[in-house]
Amino acid sequence: MFGTTGGGGAVPALSRQEPRTASDTALAPWPLAVLDVPGLRRDGLRPTALRQFILKVHSRCNLSCTYCYIYHAADASWRSHPARATGDTMRRTALRIAEHVDRHRLSEVRVDLHGGEPLMSGPEAVLEYVAEVRAVLPGSCELRTSVQTNGTLLTESGLGELARAGVRVGLSLDGGNAALNHRRVDHTGRPSWPAAERAARLLARHPGTYAGLLCTIDLNADPAEVYTSLAELRPPTADLLLPHANWSHPPPGLPLRAPEAVRTGNPAAAPYGDWLAAVFDLWWDADRSERPHPRIRLFTEIIALLLGLPSTTESVGLSPVAALIVETDGSIEQVDSLKSAYEGATRTGLDVFRHTFDEALDHPGMVARQLGTTALGRACHSCPVLRVCGGGNYAHRYREGSGFRHPSVYCADLERLIRHIATRLAAVVPPLVPPNGRTA
Repeated sequence: MFGTTGGGGAVPALSRQEPRTASDTALAPWPLAVLDVPGLRRDGLRPTALRQFILKVHSRCNLSCTYCYIYHAADASWRSHPARATGDTMRRTALRIAEHVDRHRLSEVRVDLHGGEPLMSGPEAVLEYVAEVRAVLPGSCELRTSVQTNGTLLTESGLGELARAGVRVGLSLDGGNAALNHRRVDHTGRPSWPAAERAARLLARHPGTYAGLLCTIDLNADPAEVYTSLAELRPPTADLLLPHANWSHPPPGLPLRAPEAVRTGNPAAAPYGDWLAAVFDLWWDADRSERPHPRIRLFTEIIALLLGLPSTTESVGLSPVAALIVETDGSIEQVDSLKSAYEGATRTGLDVFRHTFDEALDHPGMVARQLGTTALGRACHSCPVLRVCGGGNYAHRYREGSGFRHPSVYCADLERLIRHIATRLAAVVPPLVPPNGRTA
């Protein structure tokens, strides 16, 4: 059933290069040139099975958001990918997912349809991809599906089709008004907000299909205005995302500096931590008897970690990453956030036509993100909030010439936020796990 080509057809031309080229290892020697994966496997390190598959339906986007890490960052590989996934790629990907589920006896997996803008071909391509996966997945495995969209192409009829197929819809916005979304424009500079607002109002009328909002933080935006305006759109969840940045390309508002400058407990400037702490207070103190407020995943994850629970996201905590991407040409890649590091940072050299997802789990980049504290730099090991922070998002640890074994470029911000949340939480219930991870 799981042969090397689909239906006896030829393997299509792929746009990816082989992994660990000389340029790759020079840009990121850790982990690509240093990590001894065969040795780790011999020593008993077993991979964590994949449970989230991010499938690219369309590689192009009808917007040109100024901060986009896919189209306006270090990696431009999208130019060489076909505009949309073919039926053959969808079928081969579906079979690979089923193969992985069967091999690891998984009871549940997530399939998230992304782009570009996945609705550029209408809902039909999304529905086709979902149908291919459902057709081959074992009945013992529950499939959860969603599509992430900028909302500009979402219609009521399209939403109805997605809802009937069990596909939930997530929306990307930077706030709940036109001014807060000034960075989200089309290729001629026209604002996307009027169409995106219609999508947000439409989704609010269909809460069973509404997956939530993704919002990239803008330090120039008032945190109270962002939170209040997002809450008025009535999303069930809201993800507040730190802009994808690193030590070689720091985010707006943070200076260019070396990772060695990190000193935990140091009252360094932490503008993103202060911004998020302000939103946390609004969220924590909100009167939920008047109207529901969204679950903000970064906050609930930190609270869970302080209470001794594992993380479920790569943003914080030490849980192994169990997600990867399949591009429109069938290339198996690491998560898109790595595109903010350097050209080709996501590549594995593998594809669904010739390789299994288990082979992808042996790529040094994937292994590094399943190593827990072993993958962290020296400064992290002496940090009092290590077990909660977990080094932050892997992409945010990058520095050109050495790789990913550094603290997050948002180190001070994460510490500021974690300590703030721990203080507020302690007033209600003493954390079972203090920020330093040492139990009493």
